[in-house]
Amino acid sequence: MRFFLFLAALPLLSADADLILHNGKIVTADVRFNVVEAIAIKAGKITRTGTSIAILAAEKGPRTNVVDLAGKTVLPGLIDAHVHAIGAGLSEFKSKLPPLDSIADIQNYIREKAKTTPTGEWIIVPRTLPPRLKEQRFPTKTDLDVVTTHPVAFDGSYVWSANTAGLKLSGITRDTPNPAGGEVVKGPDGEPNGILRAANQLLKGIRDEARATETERQQALETMLKLYAAAGLTTVGDRAVTALDVTTYQALKAQCRLPVRAVLTWRIDASRPIEKIEEEINAKTWTTNQGDERLKFGTFKVTLDGGQSVGTAYQRMPYGPYGRQLYGQTNPDARGTLFVDREKLTRIFRAARNKGWQLTSHAQGGAAIDVLLDAFEALDKEKPIAPSRSHVMHGSFMSEEAIARMKKMGILADVQGGWLHFDVPALEQVFGYKNMRYFFPLQSYLKSGIIIAGGSDHMIGHDKNRAVNAFNPFFNMWMSISRKTREGKLIYPEEKITREQALRMYTNGSAYLHFSEKTLGSLEAGKLADLVIIDKDFLACPEDDIRHIQALATVVEGKLVYGTL
Repeated sequence: MRFFLFLAALPLLSADADLILHNGKIVTADVRFNVVEAIAIKAGKITRTGTSIAILAAEKGPRTNVVDLAGKTVLPGLIDAHVHAIGAGLSEFKSKLPPLDSIADIQNYIREKAKTTPTGEWIIVPRTLPPRLKEQRFPTKTDLDVVTTHPVAFDGSYVWSANTAGLKLSGITRDTPNPAGGEVVKGPDGEPNGILRAANQLLKGIRDEARATETERQQALETMLKLYAAAGLTTVGDRAVTALDVTTYQALKAQCRLPVRAVLTWRIDASRPIEKIEEEINAKTWTTNQGDERLKFGTFKVTLDGGQSVGTAYQRMPYGPYGRQLYGQTNPDARGTLFVDREKLTRIFRAARNKGWQLTSHAQGGAAIDVLLDAFEALDKEKPIAPSRSHVMHGSFMSEEAIARMKKMGILADVQGGWLHFDVPALEQVFGYKNMRYFFPLQSYLKSGIIIAGGSDHMIGHDKNRAVNAFNPFFNMWMSISRKTREGKLIYPEEKITREQALRMYTNGSAYLHFSEKTLGSLEAGKLADLVIIDKDFLACPEDDIRHIQALATVVEGKLVYGTL
């Protein structure tokens, strides 16, 4: 009899919540976008939301941790669908990076590094984007020749430059042939001016991230993930992992050192013969959704073109005369670089889809977007592509026609609203204001029913606001809402989105992209308890205050990973 009485008491005890947050403004981001006072959490999942009175009466027990929010706002855990966490973590793992906002800043950085770098060893200026420099031009060898005792290289992403010592060490002269798809840029005297357009592979002896030990890589990644948590992020999509990166992530998970969730995108080297690529795809056991909600594979990726920040994004229109100053281009009719042609891309994607992958491609320029959509359409004719949730990555220079094609096929968009703030002032000078009409057209996407996932493309730096690119989700949401460039100019205000839409972009939209909409992305009973408590009212504070919102506490699966409760 006593045995059965004890069993009968178990359901009553197990009903008690582990954690109750009440007396707050809890934005659920559910279908109705309800705002409630309280939320109850048990065993890492949300059990109920509602009024404080109701939740406390139904869910509070003797062991429940009850937190009075005192009116603070709670949002679903924010999801940055596009970061490069390991590289970013390593970028400041051993020393802090100074702001590099001008060529003078870059020169000071080189001088300081020369004091501690052994003579003759490379000094690498961390990835810095020329449109964001005060001078709005690409550094040349003359700019980098502030030291002569070291070879120096400037990392501008798809375009690099080197000083005189770096060119000499690498054997780069006026007679060096251009590599396939690249250019050794010459000055008026016919000599290399230091700029290497899609030709940084010619530089010899440069160390890369792989030189870090595995222990260092794990420490750097863990540090970066903790910084994401401090920014209010509970899930990130790492958008270009290698086999080595996968090993690092798996090691952290095995050691219970993943403070936030991670969804991994496998980027393949598409420059090789198609047969080798197909062989590698088929040999790998990886595929979309392999893993669990803490760590899993997401997307298969090909890099289709270069970058808008260095004039290698494959455009529908030429970069024109201003491209010489900003990018070091010698041909005003240049339209950028397409790394993979339409037929090869389609064949690569076909092999990946047959393996069960969700598909995407880095595509910044408008012409690259068109090629990507051509490949999607070819596959769509064979079998509908919409169920794979394949998507355009970046898609900076969109068009009305491309949006219509995406809508027809059910293609999603991985977008970086923050680029509107940083890059438009320079890009407008290159292409003209009218050609910026569909630069991240967020409202046009939404009106067409296209799901958008918010991301930063964070690559370098640990400061959430100063990094390349800023990974502060509130800054990126603010920019999508305001569309104010760094000069204070509105860029096509008709493409502004509302606060609700911006929040959904960083919650519902990214969760859907990750096939996680049933477990993440909103605060509803049965879903995993990922949330962030913030210091301002996201829905009601002055618009310009949104970018300054701070996370007070970040919770992943009911456990505090940043701040205090």
